[in-house]
Amino acid sequence: MLLIFLDTEFTEFDNPELISLGLASLNGKEFYAEVPFTCSSCSQFVLDVVLPLLSDTYQVPTDGLHKNILKWLDSIREDNPVIVCFDSIYDKNLFLRLFPTNLPSFIILREIGYRQINGLMRSDFYEKNNLSEHHALNDAMALRYAFRGWIHAVR
Repeated sequence: MLLIFLDTEFTEFDNPELISLGLASLNGKEFYAEVPFTCSSCSQFVLDVVLPLLSDTYQVPTDGLHKNILKWLDSIREDNPVIVCFDSIYDKNLFLRLFPTNLPSFIILREIGYRQINGLMRSDFYEKNNLSEHHALNDAMALRYAFRGWIHAVR
């Protein structure tokens, strides 16, 4: 079983449109992608804080992103089930929207919360690594860093 931490950035809360997605596995592997989005749909917060962190280097068409994710997962999972951990229902819903049918059977989604994530360690991650919050990959890596073992709870 492989744990992977998911984070997304999106345009706004009322009608969220994916901007970027980060995945950080417990075994140290990472995946990041940015997708086309409608800038005029972005909240002021996203315009001010999230968009300046984008690079355009990792642009992937939204309709093909699920293929890139599956290719990455196949390269790291070694036929093991994958538990994709998320701390926001927005992350879960945006991730699910990427898959035109159903998730592959080897992917299990699990919500994690404050009991599994140490908030102080999460904040410390950004400071120690001189990384900005509200970047999907940075936030996924911060979740991984601050994770408090709960493997027994998902079995």
